[in-house]
Parts: sequence; C-alpha cells; structure tokens
Amino acid sequence: MTMELLVASAIAVLTAAGVYLVLRARTFPVVLGLAFLSYAINLFLFAMGRLVVNRPPIYDKAAESYTDPLPQALVLTAIVIAFGMTAFVVVLALRTFLETGADHVDGRDDMEAGS
Repeated sequence: MTMELLVASAIAVLTAAGVYLVLRARTFPVVLGLAFLSYAINLFLFAMGRLVVNRPPIYDKAAESYTDPLPQALVLTAIVIAFGMTAFVVVLALRTFLETGADHVDGRDDMEAGS
C-alpha cells in the first residue's frame, strides 16, 4: 500500500511540475516541463505492470509467478523516444533563440511584452 502511494505521489508531483513549467513564457522551462511530463508518463507506464518485488520478468515453468514484461518494454521505448524529442526541442529552441534573439515562447522580448 505504501509503495503504490509513493509512486502515485511521485507521478502527481512530476505531472504538476511539468504542467506548471510548460505554461511558462520562456523556452528553457518549457523544455524542462516536457522532460518532467515524460518522466511522469514513464513512471505511470511502469506502475501499470503492477509493482511486484523479486519476480522474474520472463515466464518460466519453475517460477510461481512472474511480472508483466510489456510495461518494462514500453518504458524502455518511451525513454528512447523522450530522449529524441528532448534533443529536438532543445535544438529547436536554440535555433529560435538565434533567429529571434529572444527566448520567449511567443518570440517577444520583456520590453515588448509590457507594451
């Protein structure tokens, strides 16, 4: 019971922090927010496979029970996809900064946003 509560709390904190950072006006917090959201999704996918300890992930006739290997495979795939997505967003944000000279999501400076 406490393990599920701990994992659910971690997912909630990562999701809340990710949504908060995605809604910021600058590009770097948006990139961090997307990373936090991908971590929350990975934890959620991992928790979908039921949190069991000391069980083999591969079915064996000698094993009394085993854990589901599908969520583990999904998490490994999601880690690779999230890494590629984060690298793409960082390069896109850097290119936008170099083109516009501002790191705001909408491309405006602080002085332009006030007027």
